[in-house]
Amino acid sequence: MDKRFFYLLNKARHRVYKHADQRSEEALGISVTQVGALLLVAGDEGCLLKDLAHSLHLNSSALTGLAGRMENKGLLERSTCDRDARLYLTDVGREKIESAKPLITELNNRMTEGFSDEEVTVILKFLNHLANDF
Repeated sequence: MDKRFFYLLNKARHRVYKHADQRSEEALGISVTQVGALLLVAGDEGCLLKDLAHSLHLNSSALTGLAGRMENKGLLERSTCDRDARLYLTDVGREKIESAKPLITELNNRMTEGFSDEEVTVILKFLNHLANDF
């Protein structure tokens, strides 16, 4: 068993993201990053573009491109305010979120397959520690 934490985390993140992105494109016609953006906007309708960039860990120019592609697909609407934009879901964006829910469940089930509830709790504790304490 490989015991190199950093290497394994990086490899796992890459493989899980690639798999999730491929499944999202197949099932929904949008990237997993776009699904994440839709879910974040749904939780904070009218959020600022810069706040979404921060939540997705993207720089402003990357998010501007992402928001533009999502707007072109009819998923989001942008409303300019001051020097930033506010983001709102469209009906198509809301429908994509509903369509994404079974995929999210499938991905979560796949990642926890073969682990007991106790093991999943330890994994979640570990991942939350890394996500919040670094």
